[in-house]
Amino acid sequence: MLSRRHLLASALATPAAAADSPVRLPKRIRLAIIGFEGHPGEVTGPLPRLPDVEVIAIADFDAAVLQREARRPRLAAAVKYADYRQMLERERPDVVAVCNTNGERAAAVLAALKRGLHVIAEKPLATRRSDYNEIKSAVARQGVKLGQLLPMRFSSPFLAMRDLVRAGAIGEVAQMDSQKSYRVGDRDSWYFKRASYGGTILWIGIHMIDLMRFTSGREFRQAGGFQGHVGFPRIGDMENVTVSMFRLDNGGTASLRMDYLRTPSSPTSSDARLRLAGTRGILEYRENDGLTLMTIDRKPEAVTDLPPRGQVFIDFLEHVYASKPTQLPLDDIWRANEATIAAHEAAAEGRIVGV
Repeated sequence: MLSRRHLLASALATPAAAADSPVRLPKRIRLAIIGFEGHPGEVTGPLPRLPDVEVIAIADFDAAVLQREARRPRLAAAVKYADYRQMLERERPDVVAVCNTNGERAAAVLAALKRGLHVIAEKPLATRRSDYNEIKSAVARQGVKLGQLLPMRFSSPFLAMRDLVRAGAIGEVAQMDSQKSYRVGDRDSWYFKRASYGGTILWIGIHMIDLMRFTSGREFRQAGGFQGHVGFPRIGDMENVTVSMFRLDNGGTASLRMDYLRTPSSPTSSDARLRLAGTRGILEYRENDGLTLMTIDRKPEAVTDLPPRGQVFIDFLEHVYASKPTQLPLDDIWRANEATIAAHEAAAEGRIVGV
């Protein structure tokens, strides 16, 4: 019987580059950024490690946001635009990062794709299935690369979970349970309007939906669920409780529960959890406790031998310009979005939806 240490040593045999070392690309890359909602730090944060990337332009309808972002050293020289359409018309970027509101995202992604530009976008790609299908067609038609800001699959605990599952540590995954819990806190008004927010399953559910596929190696076949808004009238159209259920390709099941009920007194602003139960054991991650493994022949123990964290933006650029294998293949992007849209439709319409 293989030990956990042996399993990890085998699965994590390929060392990663130093976390702070420069990443050289074969050419100079001109980057434009649309909006600063969600996870723009996944794009701007790695810029010190990317000497070959130049931010040539930034766009946001809010002048205060443009002023704030222009204080960043790598963004200070960027041309500022209130309208991203003007920016795309006048500038000639190689890559466009789209981080605007959920409701506006599909139009901005399509505007960049139709100009033949590579795009890395915030999630979800679209709040409506018809817009998502148009994006999928545009990527195939234009022959460009599409990335998405799904940074959790680059995190050390989830990389370890994937590697342990691949190494057979817990056998065949039969059930998954996941959670995302947040404080509402102070949020911009777009969160509280259906047209600009889209829905909580679309906005935060896609993280765990992607992670469940990524770590388990299983596919979703059907989705169902419920969503609601209890109390807190100030948050408008925003659902603060949801539950999604999935049937897996091997007959197993998965669930995702989410809420915006985390209290102001909680030690952290969020609490993410992911539990994989297999035929030989269980892997469980809790944001505040770390990763635990138990198997049919070993007691529960903390998994501390973790692989180094990756960077979603660096991964995307190296895939596009250095032909390196990506940790987030296009098919995974499509499947994560399709499963998320299915879960959203299932909860909104009260029916089971195929994935």
